[in-house]
Amino acid sequence: MGETTTVHQCALPGCEVTIEQTPGKPARKYCSAAHRAAGRRLRGGLDDADVEYPAQPGRPAVGASVRPGPPPGPHSRSPSPTPVPRPAPPAPAPAPAQPHGGARPAEAPPGYAAAPVVTNHDPWQVGPGTGQAYPELSGPTYPELSGQGYPEPPRQPRQADYGFTGSAADLSEDMIVRSRAERPSLGWRGAVFSASGGRINPGVSEAEAARNVLLRRVRRHLPGAHQIAVSSLKGGVGKTTVSAVLGLTLAEYRGDRVVALDANPDAGTLADRLTGEIGVTVRQMLDNIASIDSLTAVSHYTSLAGRLQVLASEQDPAMSEAFNRDEYEQICAVLARFYNIIITDSGTGLVHSAMEGTLALADSLVVVGAPTVDGASRASKTLDWLVAHGYAEQVADAVVVLCCDRVSPEIDRERVRAHFLARSRAVVEIPYDPHLATGGRLDLGAMREPTRLAFLELGAQIADRFGR
Repeated sequence: MGETTTVHQCALPGCEVTIEQTPGKPARKYCSAAHRAAGRRLRGGLDDADVEYPAQPGRPAVGASVRPGPPPGPHSRSPSPTPVPRPAPPAPAPAPAQPHGGARPAEAPPGYAAAPVVTNHDPWQVGPGTGQAYPELSGPTYPELSGQGYPEPPRQPRQADYGFTGSAADLSEDMIVRSRAERPSLGWRGAVFSASGGRINPGVSEAEAARNVLLRRVRRHLPGAHQIAVSSLKGGVGKTTVSAVLGLTLAEYRGDRVVALDANPDAGTLADRLTGEIGVTVRQMLDNIASIDSLTAVSHYTSLAGRLQVLASEQDPAMSEAFNRDEYEQICAVLARFYNIIITDSGTGLVHSAMEGTLALADSLVVVGAPTVDGASRASKTLDWLVAHGYAEQVADAVVVLCCDRVSPEIDRERVRAHFLARSRAVVEIPYDPHLATGGRLDLGAMREPTRLAFLELGAQIADRFGR
């Protein structure tokens, strides 16, 4: 008998492709691998209908049409053995029995023991398709690592206590901007910082750090006008120089308005040392004081030295005698409306009328002396006179300046300094400077660095009393 060829349709619903089955070869239910995969998905996986059996002679496939083939000859193939169905994948092992109310333990990571069973769960919360109740966990799942169990998961860091006040003050520059290293500007450190374009910052030296502290003190906030009186019982000790350079220093390092007033009744030289312009004086301002109603009007009577405004004294001795206390107070009342700091060079002596007004209105007092026998004794007598006339409180808060342009190794300067420290708030020594010794026009840039630093300290001492 000849072999029989069977023909059947693809088993995927909707496919009309016919499949020829040759005897001796495994039977095909689907026309392609894609249809075969689609059939498996429809049936939910491998089942008995998906097992391929080889076709046997005389036994057509189910639902297949039979077409007679040639009779078997002497060289025809022998029937294939009965096929063995493909083994189905092993079923998953059943979950171990859980104790009543128990939870399915989680798998332990390598190197750790299994986590203990948590029993606090809802028994009605059942996992899908397992028949077991899944736990509803509460609290940490992993105990602390102590040789057994899992390590405790990392905890969130506790938020720092910034001391917030709940207002816009919490977002000020000092609160939210990270501190930056100070940029050096002096010496080799400043040179390295500038040459590297700021990429190399060796930091500031101790001297520059101390200078920066003085600058911050000088720039202290000033809520209103502040009047400074510079006085001395003896002439020639540097009172006008101290008044001028103090004014230049405060005007240079502060952003507010500073004016220096020459109240010397004996043709003072303050304007000569600063600007050299003495054509317009305080006398002209007094004659027109009723019409002064703005800063521009005041500037008609002042000259400018850097950022410092200078009001010159009357150069005619006969006219200067009329500059009394009442007129001084009128001038100060106008200046206080438009300037933040008023520095008064009170002139030589303490008994003239303008000096009374100077002391009465002064917020800070500077007494100038020298580390010499006559200079130190006259400065100490100035303090004695002030205490005797009811200014003891101003003396205790005064700053004594010792101009060291004349020094001698025979003078015990430390003893002089200790004497004035016991009677006043602070003592500042101004070192010898060739630029100051000329007696000419004063310029901060022409002074030595120790001199500028000494006047910066004087300005810081004055600024410490701003607003008090």
